[in-house]
Amino acid sequence: MGSLPLSRARIIKPVLLRAACLCLGTTACFAQPSFLTAVASTPYDHQMIPVARVLNSSVRPLASRTSLSTLNQWLTNLRAMPYQYSPQWKTPAQVQSDLVADCKGKAILLYAIMRANGATHVRFVIGKHHVADQRTHAWLEWDTTSGTYLLDPTFNRTVERVSDYDPARYIPHYAYNGARKYRATYYRPSDASIVASN
Repeated sequence: MGSLPLSRARIIKPVLLRAACLCLGTTACFAQPSFLTAVASTPYDHQMIPVARVLNSSVRPLASRTSLSTLNQWLTNLRAMPYQYSPQWKTPAQVQSDLVADCKGKAILLYAIMRANGATHVRFVIGKHHVADQRTHAWLEWDTTSGTYLLDPTFNRTVERVSDYDPARYIPHYAYNGARKYRATYYRPSDASIVASN
């Protein structure tokens, strides 16, 4: 009675191990990300050569501002595009020609559309969609006077505020804003007390 039958132990042990890993992995997620650490390069630079021109493109000045309803329409259209993983980074022209794309292809196309329509302070982000995910994910973040918006044409049909997200989702690793590159650094509220006590 004190020990589990062997078959139940085989089931419970991996579940407990996964739960422990998930708890350990979430500790960084409850920190607040900040892209204050500029870097000269990232692990993705070589792969991203085909889209470097898009990321470094200049913003075309326009008199009108991009509205949230227009952004929602772009997101809806890209979300409706069938998902197909590609090991190579596709340019916006290739995505529009193929009419299929993975998260990085859809996000790069949306980045190009926004820059062409005058949007500034747009970041292309590589990170995790969820803390437990094994693979990375790509999306955009857009800083505006009314807050920072998260734009994910793979999963979302509408623009959402970054502040509305569960801290275990959309965990950034690297970001690109024009020619600038950043590594996500994290600030935990507990860090402030450590600094204050030293």
